[in-house]
Amino acid sequence: MRRAVLHLKTNDSVLAEIIKRVGAVKPAYRDPTFESLVRAIVFQQLNGKAARTIYDRFAEAAGGKVTPESVLALSEERMRLCGLSRQKLSYIRDLAAKTLAKEIVFDQLSKMTDEAVIEHLTRVKGIGMWSAQMFLMFALRRPNVMPTGDLGIRLAMKKAYRKRKLPSPEEMLKISRKWEPYRTLACYYLWRSMDP
Repeated sequence: MRRAVLHLKTNDSVLAEIIKRVGAVKPAYRDPTFESLVRAIVFQQLNGKAARTIYDRFAEAAGGKVTPESVLALSEERMRLCGLSRQKLSYIRDLAAKTLAKEIVFDQLSKMTDEAVIEHLTRVKGIGMWSAQMFLMFALRRPNVMPTGDLGIRLAMKKAYRKRKLPSPEEMLKISRKWEPYRTLACYYLWRSMDP
């Protein structure tokens, strides 16, 4: 981690200032499991506190362990009572069905390239590029992910790099080239830079 921080500070003065201000970051990793991908679906387009509340209710309804079997044992009505939208519950049920059918195989993901993981996971209804990238970052601990569709990263880059508008994905990739091969860590710092 020290080498990565030094690389970021040396190669980008804006990020160096953020690192100095934010201090040490400790990413909150999750195991690369069915449950962590369900969590990513629940958290899509919600603020952290609301998403955590919904996820906790859902996990409790699933018997404390979110598995493909426990998800499919719940009625859609019970899932709705946890706070899940019809759309999200359909995504979670699709993921559960595809996992049981061995169309999604979590044990193989760690051996795949980032691109192959994204291709594999986006077969599931509701798993887009952003969810797959969050899984790469937080579950598979991939060091060089740049989630250009993440609003928090876009807002942080707009502020830090003094952009008039939110940066486009192309601008984000251009700025982040100097962070390689540690773009994931740079993103953690950008997220933290927006904390009050």
